[in-house]
Amino acid sequence: MTKHIVKKHLVTSYNNLSSELQESVKELYPNGFADAMMRVDKPNGDFFYAVPFETDEVSYLVKIDVKIDDISEEEDDKEYYDDEIKGADELSDDNNQSEEGMTDDDLDI
Repeated sequence: MTKHIVKKHLVTSYNNLSSELQESVKELYPNGFADAMMRVDKPNGDFFYAVPFETDEVSYLVKIDVKIDDISEEEDDKEYYDDEIKGADELSDDNNQSEEGMTDDDLDI
């Protein structure tokens, strides 16, 4: 008759693992965690992301810190283009105004 060994099941942060276990996790996921990561919903409505990791004695669910981009596209565009976005008409008006005081010699025609 075979003896069934029951493993502990632990949820812990990657940062709380020993350096040896962190190295083992990196070896298990050499290309990163994206393909193995799962979202874990908590009863209070919060959630976290984790990857499974097992040793001989313990089955871990390792929490991974994930930065979620929560800036809307409109806010992102505003930051990218500063405060003012000029349209094509405004750009051509700016060019015409700067050329008004010029002579043909200034324009290299």
